[in-house]
Amino acid sequence: MAKVSPFKFLQEVRTETQKVTWPSRRETMITTLMVFIMVTAASIFFLVADQLIRFLITLVLRVGS
Repeated sequence: MAKVSPFKFLQEVRTETQKVTWPSRRETMITTLMVFIMVTAASIFFLVADQLIRFLITLVLRVGS
């Protein structure tokens, strides 16, 4: 690998960041809201699944004893 001076490296980084298509404030807010909605949905799903499994295991263990 060729050695690059820190100044040249920073110039290249700046050039590359100018090529990036940054999301708008609205897109960022919508994406953030969707993340919160999906986290809430996943939390509810796993809560219900956990309670159902707990109920079934308790039921099986009571029958066996």
